Amino acid sequence: MTSRVVSVVLIALLAIIHAQLWAGRGSLPDVTALERKLQAQRSANAQAKLVNDQLTSEVEDLKDGLGLVEEKARLELGMVRPNEIFVQVTPR
Repeated sequence: MTSRVVSVVLIALLAIIHAQLWAGRGSLPDVTALERKLQAQRSANAQAKLVNDQLTSEVEDLKDGLGLVEEKARLELGMVRPNEIFVQVTPR
């Protein structure tokens, strides 16, 4: 009789552990979803690092000289130097 009770208890514990493996917190599907989220976050971090590196480079260029300031003024604001003629060519 006691061996049956022990067997039933062990089988019940095995079933609980098995159910936890497939459906509970830390289960295989849960871990897979977390790995996908982690990969997406790493990708987003890499993109943000590229943007940060570009901005850092621009800040350093702005600190060092006026070349970038002049380039930005010409491209973004359409500014020209005195006695300079602006010519715009449009492709057909």
